[in-house]
Amino acid sequence: MKTIIEALNADARVSGYKINIHQKESYELFFVKGKLETLRRTDTCDKEVTVYADHGEYKGDAQFYVYPSTTAEQLKALITEAVDKALLIENQAYTLPAGETGDYVVPSNFADYAPADLAAKIAQGVFGANDIEHASLNSVEIFVNKHTETVCNSCGLHKTQLRYDAMVEAIPTYNGEKQSVELYEQYNFGTLDEAALRREIGEKMAQVKARYEAVTPDFPLEGPCILHAQELENLFRSIANNLNNASVYSHTNLFRKGDAIQKNRTGDPIGITMAAEAPGSVRSAKFDSDGLSLGSIRLVEDGKAVNYYGSNRFAQYLGEVPTGNLPCCLVDPGTAKTPEGSWLEVLSMSGLQVDFYNDYIGGEVRLAYYHTAGQVIPVTGISISGKLSQVLAGIRLSRDVTTFGGYHGPDAAILSDMKIF
Repeated sequence: MKTIIEALNADARVSGYKINIHQKESYELFFVKGKLETLRRTDTCDKEVTVYADHGEYKGDAQFYVYPSTTAEQLKALITEAVDKALLIENQAYTLPAGETGDYVVPSNFADYAPADLAAKIAQGVFGANDIEHASLNSVEIFVNKHTETVCNSCGLHKTQLRYDAMVEAIPTYNGEKQSVELYEQYNFGTLDEAALRREIGEKMAQVKARYEAVTPDFPLEGPCILHAQELENLFRSIANNLNNASVYSHTNLFRKGDAIQKNRTGDPIGITMAAEAPGSVRSAKFDSDGLSLGSIRLVEDGKAVNYYGSNRFAQYLGEVPTGNLPCCLVDPGTAKTPEGSWLEVLSMSGLQVDFYNDYIGGEVRLAYYHTAGQVIPVTGISISGKLSQVLAGIRLSRDVTTFGGYHGPDAAILSDMKIF
């Protein structure tokens, strides 16, 4: 870093800089048909340099990477090229975060284990979760990661944070009489919860059996739809993205502060908080890529937009207090109960489409349980669609909460006014 800073200071056209360093230490296990085939350790370090060049009323910026093989002459050439590019960028002027220093740790019980012991414990939980006859884990890959992230800039900011995460990639397989069926599972977590791990893998094993048994219905499907955390993260992040400073500044947002996101509400009120951390989330952080310290801000209250959030730069453009790029979306639980009559519980989609401008929500359903007359029928080859404004007005959110990626909120939501076809 000292060498990079000296080279940056030597170029008079550089009005400021930011250096982001990400060291990732990984312990990895690769299983094939239950047998450990490969064990690997990796240690990588990425160094990204952002160069700022003030010209007239504008501030331009450009980025480049520095590698261990980069020579002093190459570094000088990279800086020259970056400044040339930055001088072509006409961004409105803004100031960089200044002065803060410190070392931080994102809480995780991963720190209580040696990497090999933690990986072995995860593997034990994964393979111990299968109690479905004729089902197996054809392939399993386990990654235990330790991240050390440093950001410093020309305004005296210098911060380092330590955080952990793990990922399990698996191919659950069901071997039936007629054919074999596979699903893909990716489970990310920042805190080891053995019960949650077994539950996640166990549910996926049950789903691969359901996928084998699933039928394309030749009868009409009726009733509300239940979505789970993966789709709910997409839905609520779409709302949050509308209230991001960058979206507001570029006029790509639909909602502004004070606007009702739920109009003529009949369901649970939507409440969203953007925050630095969420329980067990792999996205939890103490500061963002600019080094801005992260806290939390209430974004949606009782179905109404009440604040914006986002990066240092765009907050200054809007005259807002910079919150930083808050990574976690916390959603209030609700009052939902199991529906009566018939309903569709969506387990897997090709991707939930959320379009506020066309007032649409829907997508292709790859696997679902259709609950009707006391039966649970696995179905596939169907789609769901609805009018987004109506769906949001009547949405019912579960009391139980879960964490998925950067989402922490209701495990399920009941969506009425959806068409199933």
